[in-house]
Amino acid sequence: MKAHKPEGNFGLPLEDSERAWDHGPVGNYFEWKAARRAVFDAIPYEFAMMRARRAKKLGLTYHEYSLELLERRQFLQAEAVERIAQIKARRGV
Repeated sequence: MKAHKPEGNFGLPLEDSERAWDHGPVGNYFEWKAARRAVFDAIPYEFAMMRARRAKKLGLTYHEYSLELLERRQFLQAEAVERIAQIKARRGV
């Protein structure tokens, strides 16, 4: 009987694993990740908590509320029903 010889050297897998950055260039993924971290980490704790409370009142996540503020430079109010509905509709995408 022949002894079983394991395949490979138990090192890194030969197949490409799923990449967090999909199939695009690697550099863009890390640049955007660093930029996003810089924006969200630069906010003082008090402002972050204020945003979290406002987001909760509107039924949004902290991330959704903060992105709206950063992109459109507007604090969402309860009267902005249509815009809030648009943001919530994007959740499934």
